[in-house]
Amino acid sequence: MKSGTPLYKNHVLMLSQSFFIKDNQAELQLHAHKYDFDIRFFHEARAFVAAVAAEEGNSLFVIDLDAIHNMQADQGDGRRTLMLGELLQSLPPDHDYIYLQSARQGGRFLLQQRLVDTHCLAYAEKPIANDVLVDKLFNLFVQKKHGEIVDAILLGALPAWDEDLLRARRVQVAHHADPLTLHLQVKERQPCIVLVTDAEYARTEALVRVLKKDMEADPVREIILLQGRDDPALARRALDSGFDAILAGGDPALLAGQLVRRADKIRINRDLISKDRATGLLNKVGLQRRTQALVAQAARQGRPFAYGVIDIDKFKTINDTWGHSFGDIVIKRLSLVLQAHLGEGDLLSRFGGEEFVVVFDGCGLDEGCRRLDALRQAFGAIPFEVAPGDVRHFSFSAGVAAFPEQKSENELFLRADAMLYKAKQDGRNRVCGGALAGRRLSA
Repeated sequence: MKSGTPLYKNHVLMLSQSFFIKDNQAELQLHAHKYDFDIRFFHEARAFVAAVAAEEGNSLFVIDLDAIHNMQADQGDGRRTLMLGELLQSLPPDHDYIYLQSARQGGRFLLQQRLVDTHCLAYAEKPIANDVLVDKLFNLFVQKKHGEIVDAILLGALPAWDEDLLRARRVQVAHHADPLTLHLQVKERQPCIVLVTDAEYARTEALVRVLKKDMEADPVREIILLQGRDDPALARRALDSGFDAILAGGDPALLAGQLVRRADKIRINRDLISKDRATGLLNKVGLQRRTQALVAQAARQGRPFAYGVIDIDKFKTINDTWGHSFGDIVIKRLSLVLQAHLGEGDLLSRFGGEEFVVVFDGCGLDEGCRRLDALRQAFGAIPFEVAPGDVRHFSFSAGVAAFPEQKSENELFLRADAMLYKAKQDGRNRVCGGALAGRRLSA
């Protein structure tokens, strides 16, 4: 497949034994590509260090400690075995590293201490299955991202905390004054965190129970008590009634730091629950949550948005003709095309299989159809080399609906899906939904 756009946006650079690379490279790459990243293998320390120094972006760097015993030092006597200290000193200090070690190495605490004090992002013990290693690396990619804004609602007096730190770590707190309408605000805004001061909880202890018993309550959401004074009895009652955590006030930096830690955990949990592993896009669960929040926000602000359902044409034929691995490549390339044309407030989901959903914030039905038709043409222009000298082009069909014409996330999907069916019935490779019916690409 030839294209100027890199297929995989994330990379792992791995320094390992040559026999480990030879025996595991194909399987490691296969698993990594399903998770939308690529692995570059090195068996010489000097080449690895140079590659790390030149790397930019969201890459991960993995070092197999056993490899050191089979490498020659890069300086001095070429016959001398490379020492751990030499390697650690040569690593670029502006990156963190993942170390793979044997059980014997893992039992040496002083070695662990040396590693974690030397720009260590994580370490793992071998033997480790290839699919498990790739899964752990994917989780580390998730953790390294700043992620979306974490919204919080605060009930009670604004505490003393470090607002600059919260803002820098993308934690956004809205103040709410009425305990009797807090549950309505939570239902409307769908925050990640609900903060309740101890004074408000003491006055209305049923608050957390009302929030927790809602059948539609977000299981990832945390309800946190802000404790301004030491009161063990109140803290025990709060935990018994359903609070997820208690944070102590008093020190502004400490309070903000604790809140940031909770927000980071929530981001990771949300990503692992709501993201498609193969493409990194929102999955069905994540899309439903984000679209429901967008419906509520758009209703408050009187703002429209367009909702499109996309399906790759004749995808079963693609899989049957060139194999499922090639089908995965087509899916990933489509995801990259769609991502490249999205704005800050837009949403993109791999809804399942070869089906995607895109949400264009702030535009009506006809504008949504025009934007989606531009994406259809961009995808159709991509050359796929299915065999040496054999280049093919593929297409998708799409249906579009819009808010406020459709009032809910479910109505939007059903209408857009019906328009997708019409696009398929009308001959595929087109967008249906508004005045724009879409155009077929030239054969």
